[in-house]
Amino acid sequence: MVIDTLDKLSFYESLNPLFKEVLAFLKEHDLNTMEEGKYPIKGSDVFLNLTTAKGKTADEAVMETHRVMLDIQIPLDTPETYGYSPLESLPEETYNEEKDITKYPGVAAETYVTCRPGEFAIFWPQDGHAPCISNAAGIKKAIFKVKA
Repeated sequence: MVIDTLDKLSFYESLNPLFKEVLAFLKEHDLNTMEEGKYPIKGSDVFLNLTTAKGKTADEAVMETHRVMLDIQIPLDTPETYGYSPLESLPEETYNEEKDITKYPGVAAETYVTCRPGEFAIFWPQDGHAPCISNAAGIKKAIFKVKA
């Protein structure tokens, strides 16, 4: 897991060759003025989901992991808290290959981190994360999905 400010995202470009696609997209687009939806960037290897997610309590948020894609999550209008637990701490659950997700209902996070607008979180396949924890009714957010 990586947490940092958006102006530092380029520091992490060497960690995945597809990060350059995300950086180029961010230079050309203002996420705050874009319509919600799915935006292809580089085939199925890099795309953006721009959405408003329902804010949840820590107890309501569901831990998840992905095997193929990593997430770069960016809250746009309100702080968002993420629960975190390393994959090796999570119980065995069924993987949904079509959606590239394993959900861990009822599993509490080991720790929590909060990102404010202007910050981002990268969750790798080994990072269990429970997104959308917020007192706000909705969280406008960008989720870049990048092939790990």
